[in-house]
Amino acid sequence: MRPALAALFAGATFIALSPIFVRLTDVGPSASAFWRVALAAPLLWPLARLGAKPGAPRTGWPLLLAAGFAFAGDLGFWHWSIRYTSVANSTLLANLASIFVTAAMWLFWRERPSATFLVGLAAALAGVALLVRTSLAFSASALLGDALGVVTAVFYAGYILVVKALRDRGAQTLELMAITTTVTALLLLPVALASGEAFLPQSARGWLTLVALAWISHCAGQGLIAYSLAHLPAAFSSVSLLFQPVMAALFAWLLLGEALVPLQMMGAAVVLAGIYLARRGAR
Repeated sequence: MRPALAALFAGATFIALSPIFVRLTDVGPSASAFWRVALAAPLLWPLARLGAKPGAPRTGWPLLLAAGFAFAGDLGFWHWSIRYTSVANSTLLANLASIFVTAAMWLFWRERPSATFLVGLAAALAGVALLVRTSLAFSASALLGDALGVVTAVFYAGYILVVKALRDRGAQTLELMAITTTVTALLLLPVALASGEAFLPQSARGWLTLVALAWISHCAGQGLIAYSLAHLPAAFSSVSLLFQPVMAALFAWLLLGEALVPLQMMGAAVVLAGIYLARRGAR
């Protein structure tokens, strides 16, 4: 269990670095979302081929396209959220996805949530209200960033649900990552080109930042978490979900000088507690 637990925390840390890389890059938000997956795909495909199991069941393209669409929305809206609001707020709000997943199971599949989930949902919403109040004190653009963070969570929840369906049908992790990453890149390319924002990095440092975003946050981060969750009890998935926004806020403070104000820290703590309770109540 120890290697898997170490992989879980390392993966969550690598993903927590992604908003830092987004802030440091010299291209626009849509462009950084595109390069994140476009530069990751060439690394993922050879790994997927090496890890392929003979005779593994093939998955349907409609679900794969749906996963790519959901992930494109997730990345696109999240990168814009990072542009407008704090790293802590954007990451915390994006992690509301687990609550939306359970809500979708309740609404569409009639899986009634427990009382613990409802308490967690109420706590998370109260925490979001505190975060939004903090953003209002800064600027209207920060409030827009918070709203985009919530939209991100909706798309991420859709991605989680589709990936779960694919995994239930026997899809392999690396192959699934390679295909959805490629589909996401194809969907984000016209968006990035049409946005009118800076598309190509202007320096070697800019390219290195994008490569780090693709290889460290996307490939290594997602890959390590996928590996760890295959070897750990399901309860540990909550650890990565809570650890990631905490590390993102820490990195933003150390590297970008984004200190949290008291009301924001209170809101973050309430959101994390709500997510934790909701995850426990969803089992």
